[in-house]
Amino acid sequence: MVTVLSIDGGGVRGIIPGTILAFLESKLQELDGEDVRIADYFDVIAGTSTGGLVATMLAAPDENSRPLFAAKEINDYYIENCPKIFPKSSNGILGLVKSLFGSITGPKYDGEYLHSKAKKEASKDALLSDICISTSAAPTYLPAHYFQTKGFNGKSRRFNRFDGGIAANNPALLGLNEVTKEIFLQNSDFFPIKPVDHGKFLVLSLGTGSAKQEGKLNASKASKWGVLGWLYNNGMTPLIDSFSQASSDMVDIHASVIFQALHCESNYLRIQDDTLMGDTASVDVSSKKNWLKLAQIGTELLKKSVFVGR
Repeated sequence: MVTVLSIDGGGVRGIIPGTILAFLESKLQELDGEDVRIADYFDVIAGTSTGGLVATMLAAPDENSRPLFAAKEINDYYIENCPKIFPKSSNGILGLVKSLFGSITGPKYDGEYLHSKAKKEASKDALLSDICISTSAAPTYLPAHYFQTKGFNGKSRRFNRFDGGIAANNPALLGLNEVTKEIFLQNSDFFPIKPVDHGKFLVLSLGTGSAKQEGKLNASKASKWGVLGWLYNNGMTPLIDSFSQASSDMVDIHASVIFQALHCESNYLRIQDDTLMGDTASVDVSSKKNWLKLAQIGTELLKKSVFVGR
């Protein structure tokens, strides 16, 4: 089996999947010992924006090639640093990410195949800190990020990057695509299965919650908005929120249909709450009251029944 973990973007709402992952890791530790980590159970961990930060915390190696963080530490880090990660000023995340991961280069692969691939494309071997800052650079919230890499020939390659959620706020399909590509290329790091054999895939897709749609958008009011109204209105960013949620939902629908069509729908699990209201639906409200609510939402999701199919 090939296992894939996907974590959506969503700013401070990363506390929701953080809560779920802490619970999952604790149960795995009950089975296999306190030293096991989430990364020991997934072949690929895909994350976008805040999900990219969570994915990095789960998978980035320490000096002993073990994950830097336990899942239970993710929310502690968010809670301690939320006002700095999602500040009203625009400098917080750069300093925090660099202090968190230092100058770790990424990606750091265990497999020889991917090591050789990184060496062949040295100009793409960026610092993990630059990658984290880039995928988290949500427009209107944080600045775009510029960095350079150098190839073996000494030539520089320039990157101008902003939030990965613009293209794929739900990175589940990207995770599947990456696995499929590597299997097709006969990467020895992956179980030798056919690239389209989705029955051998297990996918856990974690959302960060989304706003309750009923009453969120009033057509008569929206019809009077200009450009600025769509960009920012009553504490919300309607255009960005709509694109982000639509992107996540379309990926979920597509992945769900694929697994259903191949009669392996139980191999795909999406955990998401689409009833957020008020501050919990925001990506940058970092008050103690709000993060406590978000943690509770994650806990309540764990109590809900699982429905197979749609």
